[in-house]
Amino acid sequence: MQIQCTWPANEMRFGSSSLINLSKHLYADFRFVKTKTGATPRPSFSATMSTVSTQNDVVSGQSESIQKTQQPLQVAKRLEKFKTTIFTQMSSLAIKYGAINLGQGFPNFDGPEFVKEAAIQAIIDGKNQYARGYGVPDLNSAIAERFKKDTGLVVDPEKEITVTSGCTEAIAATVLGLINPGDEVILFAPFYDSYEATLSMAGAKVKGITLCPPDFSVPINELKSTISKNTRAILLNTPHNPTGKMFTREELNEIASLCVENDVLVFTDEVYDKLAFEMDHISLASLPGMYERTVTMNSLGKTFSLTGWKIGWAIAPPHLTWGVRQAHSYLTFASSTPMQWAAATALRAPDSYFVELKRDYQAKKAILVEGLKAVGFKVYPSSGTYFVVVDHTPFGLENDVAFCEYLIKEVGVVAIPTSVFYFNPEDGKNLVRFTFCKDEGTLRAAVDRMKEKLRK
Repeated sequence: MQIQCTWPANEMRFGSSSLINLSKHLYADFRFVKTKTGATPRPSFSATMSTVSTQNDVVSGQSESIQKTQQPLQVAKRLEKFKTTIFTQMSSLAIKYGAINLGQGFPNFDGPEFVKEAAIQAIIDGKNQYARGYGVPDLNSAIAERFKKDTGLVVDPEKEITVTSGCTEAIAATVLGLINPGDEVILFAPFYDSYEATLSMAGAKVKGITLCPPDFSVPINELKSTISKNTRAILLNTPHNPTGKMFTREELNEIASLCVENDVLVFTDEVYDKLAFEMDHISLASLPGMYERTVTMNSLGKTFSLTGWKIGWAIAPPHLTWGVRQAHSYLTFASSTPMQWAAATALRAPDSYFVELKRDYQAKKAILVEGLKAVGFKVYPSSGTYFVVVDHTPFGLENDVAFCEYLIKEVGVVAIPTSVFYFNPEDGKNLVRFTFCKDEGTLRAAVDRMKEKLRK
């Protein structure tokens, strides 16, 4: 049976020759707009199934037509406002237009040989069946060792560490395991897009605090007024995606004090902890009174350029680990066994590996930042991660989505519009994010394209 899909002319499809006016469609069809009354879903696209003909080889070669009626896409109400992620969209457009992808944060180079060899050896050794639900013992021990070295905290690998399928699952297990419907959770915008979607799945009431350029500092007085008797947790990310901000010790101390005073939990996403350039990374759990109320989440992918392995973990005291593990058991139960064994090898890498990693990324960052400044962008400071946020307004486009459309189609470079990371898209309309987790040749080629084709 051959099935032909036809799409309404006003709908978006990536394979069409009439692909998109991103400034209209990407901004509308794949996003939602926050209003004073809440989130207003945008209409989602759907396929109309045309009449199909099927050759019936059994009954005298006759053809019959089956009328397929249009069916609306179905999704639970708690997720209906969330559309295709911006990363999927931009990566698809990069392929279509042959653009250099400085949008999505995955390296275009491979991870270290000694870690890959450990994975291969684990497979050869037959370590290929389900792992223990909360982690291969050797990996749990390696995580505990690394956490002690980084923070000075001693944790029980058997009772306080849960291995997950990437940090995204650690976030999901933490939220679903510890947040009840109606609980208030505070987010700092801009934020990694899975945070709000996961909180929505848990039925949480999300309260937002916006970090503003140029330094994206925490408005402490606003945080104090936002915390209420219904606040269950604060979810924060340091070093921070997308801005590259690192929360300072003073900011973390203020947050810790408010959490202790108001009996609030903290969920910290620290996947970029080894990419801290301007200051030392501080785990909130290491501050006085905070370990017993903190879930610290991390992963292998960013530090070892192995994002496709999806090995993450959550570290928390036993009373919080219980909830995390309950959710994890019914999400994925266990993560890839051979990759866990290899991850244990990775985390025991000598200090020289982490020193070299930071040095390499500092060189990449310098190429991109200096290039962006030379092109004419206003570049905001990035103290950590492998991201840089810039102000695109010198080039005269109406918003971040329109600029990214132009950049892809006319210049051949991909960036991410940051408005998708804000509660109010207007807050991010002047900013776009570039990544420098690419080889130096790719970064220089992208800068050269922008110097040649991008005009104020």
